[in-house]
Amino acid sequence: MNKWISALRGAFAFLTRLPVPQAEGDWDAFLSRPWTFPIVGYVVGWLVAIPVLLSGYLPAAAVAFGYLLAVYAVTGIHHLDGVADLGDALAVHGDVDRRREALKDTTTGVGAILAVSLVAAGLAFGGLALTELDALTAAGIVVVAEISAKLGMAAMACLGSTEYEGMGGTLTGAVGPLGFGISLLVALSMIGLTWPTPTAVATVAGALFGVGLAWFLAVRHLGGLNGDIFGAANEIGRVAAIHAGVIAWMLL
Repeated sequence: MNKWISALRGAFAFLTRLPVPQAEGDWDAFLSRPWTFPIVGYVVGWLVAIPVLLSGYLPAAAVAFGYLLAVYAVTGIHHLDGVADLGDALAVHGDVDRRREALKDTTTGVGAILAVSLVAAGLAFGGLALTELDALTAAGIVVVAEISAKLGMAAMACLGSTEYEGMGGTLTGAVGPLGFGISLLVALSMIGLTWPTPTAVATVAGALFGVGLAWFLAVRHLGGLNGDIFGAANEIGRVAAIHAGVIAWMLL
């Protein structure tokens, strides 16, 4: 039980800005227990859904802006930095080595600006679209988006590979496919958050598509996963999940 608590502390430290006390060994405990990814998603999801739950009392624009602020107040911007680095890397013409150099470069280029702008705008417009739904359904989509984006990160950690040293190798080298199976079981209850409609299923599909896109780009153009790609996958997965959930609800 102590190891589980330690793993959760490590997960919250990696995935959020919440003031969770840390202790020695938390990071190692987290690495070997990827099921902590979706658990953090449950907590983060309900916290960032608070502005959405107030959609009946606030203007739609205020809800959308509040949702955007809540996401980055709770999770921080370090994962958004991964979006910026991925954008710069993909903007480079050349081989894998040149793109890797751009990925590690601290200079902010036009690719980074465009990528971050698209993610931030996508999230804000997604928050605006959520105001068209009833508050509980919209909040359910927000929570499912967080859980499923974190589930995608768990999949990367358990099933991914990399040629990089550093964070990418650390995250992908700690546990195998069985870890993802446990993570999936932990996340399954999220399907009931938009019951009786299957909107949650579409939200999950959107998140996994977004995570998969970042994963594919990393493998194809960068030679594998690193810490930046984990962050980018989380951000892209969240945006894709919100839009997929809203579209599914509108079509049902």
